[in-house]
Amino acid sequence: MLKVFLVEDETIIREGLRDIIPWQQYGYTLVGDAGDGEEALPMIRETRPDVLITDIKMPFMDGLALSNLVSKEFPNTKIIIISGYDDFEYARSAIRIGVEQYLLKPVTKAMLVKTLNEVSEKISSEREQENYLEQFRSEVQEYEQFSRRRFFEELVTGRLSVGEIYEKAGQLGIAIQAQSYKILMYSILVRNTQVKDEGADEAQQEAHDGLTHFFQMYPEYLVFRWNIQTYAVLIKAGPGQMEELTVRCLDTIRMHVLPIENKVEWHVAVGEETTRLSALPGCFDEVSRIYSYRHLSGGCHVLKKENTRVLMENEEEGSLKNVDMTRLDPSILRGFLENGSSEEIDNFAEEYISETHDAAASRLFCQYLMLNVRFTAIAYLESLGYEQKDFIDDFPAAQLTGRSLDHQELREYVRTILFCVFELKEKESKSQSRTMIRQALEYIDHNFTNESISLKEVAGQVNVSANYFSAVFSQEMQQTFVEYLTQKRMEYAKELLRGPGLRSAEVAARVGYKDPHYFSFVFRKTQGCTPRDYRAKYARGGTVTK
Repeated sequence: MLKVFLVEDETIIREGLRDIIPWQQYGYTLVGDAGDGEEALPMIRETRPDVLITDIKMPFMDGLALSNLVSKEFPNTKIIIISGYDDFEYARSAIRIGVEQYLLKPVTKAMLVKTLNEVSEKISSEREQENYLEQFRSEVQEYEQFSRRRFFEELVTGRLSVGEIYEKAGQLGIAIQAQSYKILMYSILVRNTQVKDEGADEAQQEAHDGLTHFFQMYPEYLVFRWNIQTYAVLIKAGPGQMEELTVRCLDTIRMHVLPIENKVEWHVAVGEETTRLSALPGCFDEVSRIYSYRHLSGGCHVLKKENTRVLMENEEEGSLKNVDMTRLDPSILRGFLENGSSEEIDNFAEEYISETHDAAASRLFCQYLMLNVRFTAIAYLESLGYEQKDFIDDFPAAQLTGRSLDHQELREYVRTILFCVFELKEKESKSQSRTMIRQALEYIDHNFTNESISLKEVAGQVNVSANYFSAVFSQEMQQTFVEYLTQKRMEYAKELLRGPGLRSAEVAARVGYKDPHYFSFVFRKTQGCTPRDYRAKYARGGTVTK
């Protein structure tokens, strides 16, 4: 039922209109009436009617003044003015305010019923369009996130000037201006176990969805996917807000991951605060370095600059006693090979051997560290199906392990092996991704006309989580799943519209849309014209079948 409010200073007319119209029969509920605008305004603010019917000439506050206030406070309220004055100036003022109808007295029941029906149809149409727009926004949200991801990459890699940052942010509808900024990076990964936990993928997805919902609720947080495994959060703070916003963000991440900690590995790196957008690339480099320390952090989940390890100033030269040998555990290196990325190699290599400046003088220690790295890398590549002959020639010369190296040489040795491993790993990953995407595209091409097809369904067909599939799909295809699916449907719809015999509703059903009105809405949004206009422009003979 639509709510209607009546304002008329003449009691007989007001009561006559109030009582003569069977409001519910025409889809309305009368929520109040008043004798003038001043009396009506607080009641209108309380009841928030869908339709306001008001006389134009009244004491204290006339209908035009009331209509002007209501249209500003409640822009969706439709206003019908009734007047005994056939005056152009009144009508022009009403049009300027945005009044829906201007009826001259005497107003008959038939005239008012006709007007109410027209207004009801308009409200229904507008709400339907708003619902379609909301549905469309929901469907394309993934695409918008992909655009935001590219913007964030350009922002933190220094490819945008400050002017370009504001321009691109404006195009994407991102409010970027703030008093200060801070970047966090986080990941939630399913634990690598010999026995797969069937509920782990779902738990990981729920955690990601919960965090995404949280960040969308607060404009102070802008969340971006950095790569398949990692997300970044740009915190925008006003004066004195940064500490509170940082703590709230960390507490929310903990709240979502602690209940599933037996299923997932999680880490958060917290960067430094800056007041300049131009300083964000440097801040991102620093938080990336801190984030890479997660592979060496043991049980520490929240990483900050102050809790990453540094050399003791008074280490005894030439001694091994201050070296934390647990950090050279092969499982740490193996963990980095499994979950790290090539972008983190420099930071990881430096952190991995950060306590070895003086110990490097020991030939025995050099041999231990170098063989540890070499054998762990070989074992990992063999687990991926490679044979030593496929990569061993790219490893640093084996005779290097026969002498002591300085810190820089050790770091370069570790870097070289890690880069070799990740090059082969990424080659294998790309091959697997392409195979997965090819299978997914085949499934989509055969099922895109099913109205129920979804990203989750397609991800299940290729045996990966929806979150992982979404990231890989957009990375490989340079468009999101929803964008690809909509494009497929629209291309097929245009084929059908160019052929004879099918109405728009039938075309909608054939391409996967249950609601023909929503199909028309999406077609107009994506193609720039209605299906009817497209058919009129491109109509031709022949029959098109899928």
